[in-house]
Amino acid sequence: MRSVDLGAAGIAAAIAEPARARMLYWLLDGHARTSTELAMAGEVSPSTASAHLGRLAERGLVSVSARGRHRYYRLADSSVARALEALTVVAGRPPRNFVPTTPEGLRFARTCYDHMAGHLAVRLRERFEQLGWLASPGRADGDYDLTAPGSGGLAAIGVDIRAARALRRRFAYACVDWSERRPHIAGALGRAVLDAMLKHRWLVQDLSSRALTLTAAGRRQLEARWGLRPDR
Repeated sequence: MRSVDLGAAGIAAAIAEPARARMLYWLLDGHARTSTELAMAGEVSPSTASAHLGRLAERGLVSVSARGRHRYYRLADSSVARALEALTVVAGRPPRNFVPTTPEGLRFARTCYDHMAGHLAVRLRERFEQLGWLASPGRADGDYDLTAPGSGGLAAIGVDIRAARALRRRFAYACVDWSERRPHIAGALGRAVLDAMLKHRWLVQDLSSRALTLTAAGRRQLEARWGLRPDR
């Protein structure tokens, strides 16, 4: 147990430095970036950024790959992304009547590593439950079950349920949204739904940030298929 405590303390210390924290949150959209780009995000010099990134890699928070002259950094895996999102919930310390302060573009829809987060993602999860497509978490781990109607409904927009279930990761679970303080769908299913919506161009991703834009076609499809009219 002591080794676990020490490991957790080391990871917390690695995240605690503001520049390193900024770099990690800049990677939360799932894209890989160079140390030069992350130096700008961390507001530090390139040499300082390299030292910070070495510390993060040592703690298993980021992975690095070489492409020619450049080294690209990304979050090590989805568990790191979940931990960072959870930290924003704790850091927010919401008052009794929670009022979000998240910028509107990110609050409405954004990426959370490889799945969708924000107001739209929470509304989708609520609507899937109302339609009887998604069984609410019944276990302590917060995992969701997809019903037969849900499998059929999502297959209709090109979500490969079988492939999502075959991945070596959790299929679907509740991830508390840091701007809404209510859960959205994470896991392989969350990624598959986002991928389908991007493919159909119901959503467009801003490659310079985590923001997602709901297109006019997407708005029409959400209402026609699922009876969902997201507020904005």
